[in-house]
Amino acid sequence: MEPSHRNLAHQVVHELGKKIMEGTYKVGDSLPSEADLCTQFNISRTATREAVKMLTAKGLISSRPRQGIKVVDSKYWNLFDVDVLNWILLGKPDLYLLRHFLQLRLAIEPEAASLAAQFAQESDIENIEHALVRMKNATNGQDDTHEADIDFHQSVLCASNNPFFIQLNNFIETALKINIRFTNRLVAVTVEEYQAHVDIFEHIKNKEPQAAFDAALITQKETLAIVNNQIAVLESK
Repeated sequence: MEPSHRNLAHQVVHELGKKIMEGTYKVGDSLPSEADLCTQFNISRTATREAVKMLTAKGLISSRPRQGIKVVDSKYWNLFDVDVLNWILLGKPDLYLLRHFLQLRLAIEPEAASLAAQFAQESDIENIEHALVRMKNATNGQDDTHEADIDFHQSVLCASNNPFFIQLNNFIETALKINIRFTNRLVAVTVEEYQAHVDIFEHIKNKEPQAAFDAALITQKETLAIVNNQIAVLESK
């Protein structure tokens, strides 16, 4: 069966999206024309136009008569789009991007913990506790360190029972994976890290919104401080 126009368009979108995030095409650069893209990817003009529309909708490019297809300023990129987040991971994220992620996490996760302490259902508490058990197991190498950490933070977001916060799950996962890339931790979760997460969980379980907020705020500030110090060292060289 021949691939559909939509499937072919998705392939082109994926390849061009990766190249933009990798820096092959930088902000302000021109992409090949639609005719050249047809030749390069051996696809129809219909599939090419659909790919261009999809990349435009993600905020990565603009396509105008006589100006061609250009990569737009990154401030217009839809950074909450699942594809864009995946391309960021495949690209070359730097410490400055990590700091931007952490700054937003600082604004999101303490409030999510506070909301979870107010609105979490029994099943939500069970999910957070299960993630916490995974983190405990990771302290002695019996579970995946990073997957357990991601599971915990996503469970807290879901426990907020705020649909807007819940839709930030992909963003939080990407932020944590970029953090892992820079910290390069291949060891188990430390006892201190585990205890910090226990504190957040206990406050949520005991319906203590302000205490849950404060506990989550401390963990986020500590992580951000580490990254700020790394950037300061980098800039001093």
